[in-house]
Amino acid sequence: MPRTLGWTKETITKEHVVAVRAVRGAVQLEQDEAKHMGEQVKQLLTAILERNALTADELISIWFTATPDLHSDFPAAAARDLGIVDVPLICAQELDIAGAMPRVVRILAHVESDRPKSEVSHVYLGAAAALRKDIAQ
Repeated sequence: MPRTLGWTKETITKEHVVAVRAVRGAVQLEQDEAKHMGEQVKQLLTAILERNALTADELISIWFTATPDLHSDFPAAAARDLGIVDVPLICAQELDIAGAMPRVVRILAHVESDRPKSEVSHVYLGAAAALRKDIAQ
């Protein structure tokens, strides 16, 4: 049985049970420029929401990471520009690994969804699709 947050077996109903899913995504930027980053991250977030039939109300939290060569802006600023204002967001820097793809913003979104894990659409745009050929859609 899923975690019930203190509800008893007698009081829990199907409407109380919410599945939490993690949705991954990434995009490689052509340049480290704030406007370009904002456009690309908005496109990535929009694609994640659309491909998974999600609304902003179903977002729990979003982690953004950026490779160490990106300095122009916080990727999370693009989410705020899209109107995602009441969802916890955090930015972090990816590990600086020799040979890693440069100028990449990654997203890990935690969402409420009835979709089985196998039906979650992970979104890797453009050249970033090479990062996860096993799950990129």
